[in-house]
Amino acid sequence: MKSTHLSLIAGAAVLAAITGFATVTAPGAPADTAAKSATLLPVERSSLVCPAPSNSDLAETQYTAFTPAGPGGEAKGTAELKPALPVADDEDEEAETDPKKVKKAEEAAKKAKEKADKPVLAVKEPGKPVVAEANGSGAPALVGTATGRLAPGWAAQQTTEVTAGGGRGLLGVTCTAPDTDFWFPGASTAKSRQDYIHLTNPDDTGAVADIELYGPKGALKAEVGDGITVPARSSVAVLLSTLTTEAVDQLTAHVTTRSGRIGAVVMSAEDNVGSDWITASEDPSGTLVLPGIPADATSVQLVAFAPGEDDADVKVQLMGKNATFSPAGNATLHIKSSMTATVDLKDVTREEPGSLRLSPVQKDRATPIVAALRVVRGKGDQQEVAYIPATGPVGARASVPDNRAKGSTLSLTAPGATAKVKVTASAGSGGGEPSVETYTVKAGTTLAVTPTAPEGLKGAYALTVETTSGGPVHASRTLARTEGGVQMFTVQTLPDDGGTVEVPSAVQDLSVLDD
Repeated sequence: MKSTHLSLIAGAAVLAAITGFATVTAPGAPADTAAKSATLLPVERSSLVCPAPSNSDLAETQYTAFTPAGPGGEAKGTAELKPALPVADDEDEEAETDPKKVKKAEEAAKKAKEKADKPVLAVKEPGKPVVAEANGSGAPALVGTATGRLAPGWAAQQTTEVTAGGGRGLLGVTCTAPDTDFWFPGASTAKSRQDYIHLTNPDDTGAVADIELYGPKGALKAEVGDGITVPARSSVAVLLSTLTTEAVDQLTAHVTTRSGRIGAVVMSAEDNVGSDWITASEDPSGTLVLPGIPADATSVQLVAFAPGEDDADVKVQLMGKNATFSPAGNATLHIKSSMTATVDLKDVTREEPGSLRLSPVQKDRATPIVAALRVVRGKGDQQEVAYIPATGPVGARASVPDNRAKGSTLSLTAPGATAKVKVTASAGSGGGEPSVETYTVKAGTTLAVTPTAPEGLKGAYALTVETTSGGPVHASRTLARTEGGVQMFTVQTLPDDGGTVEVPSAVQDLSVLDD
């Protein structure tokens, strides 16, 4: 009997382009065969979630969405962000049996669904951002999907200004892709902090999440935190201090899902210091880069955590304007397994821009860690806080929306070899011509630049960073605004946008094999 051995790589290549699976190897083929024949193709679908902006009635929020110009899918596609559905309160027995209340609830649910079906903002063409505004405490979380030529590199940002009260500050957060695992060094359950972790589910089925908290002595005793239900297309905010009776100033929060996928981010408000979002650290790694400490930072705290079974010993290095050096008295840091370590680096940048690099003391003992920086500008009652998580390199391309005519600073750092990058300022949301600049980032240094805004700019614009040669580059963007003498600011990192996926070339093996 004879049988025909027909490879399924052709079909797998199509699946990879849609889902992001990157490697498929034919049975019996050498391991490097697929890699050698793989090609990069634009992704055809991407998802984003944005948390509810604020619970302050004074909040003024601007959403900005953008897809960079460049190769994309052939289909025209869409890129829309829509309101998440409100989470319904548990109905009591009377509400379930009273016809009037049942009808009222049904009408309210119908209106909520109709509202959720209308996009808050939709990108119409690559290379031009779109904006929308929402004021007050009622602005919802957003969920959305981009397809076709609008999917590769699709990015969104929400920027909120609160001028008074406990939530005062400039709060910026890049809308995130849904995932199943998140680390948040720098969160807190201290009495001076109000830290809410926002869990947003973009899918049509519910998700279940767990939250674990780790302080300087290990895991905190949690009253609750397991099995948190996040309904379909909804968002849930959990106050971290309600999960435990222990008040810990700096801790690490770990969010995982038992089922489904979510977006997760922490909103932190601190007495007398302001508020901002804490986004997730890069996945645990032996070497981490935290880019873009402002030159005028008055206080910098490093928070790090070793999630595995081994302790970590890491070198702490600041990549400054001209060289790399170790902060005095803090050249190394010992991080005990499953315990959060905190280091006060004070005004480490000393009026020069800088980025932090954490690397193993012994190269052959690279224990994976996660980390973030708590950064303060100003003094006394004019302080303002922001957070910088460890982030991956820019890679081929990364974008950050919502830049204004003034107030943006782009930080670029090359932890290895010297590198060159191309920075494109897009057209404005209301008009303007794109501009392009090229920068060289010397090895072991941080370069802070004020982007050249588009000529004739109207509205907001996006920045796209592309590595053109040399070693890896890590980047962040600081957006600043002065209000009432307070230098409010927020920092967003720029990891690779994942706009392309490595897909094996379609190969058909039609050889006939004898049994």
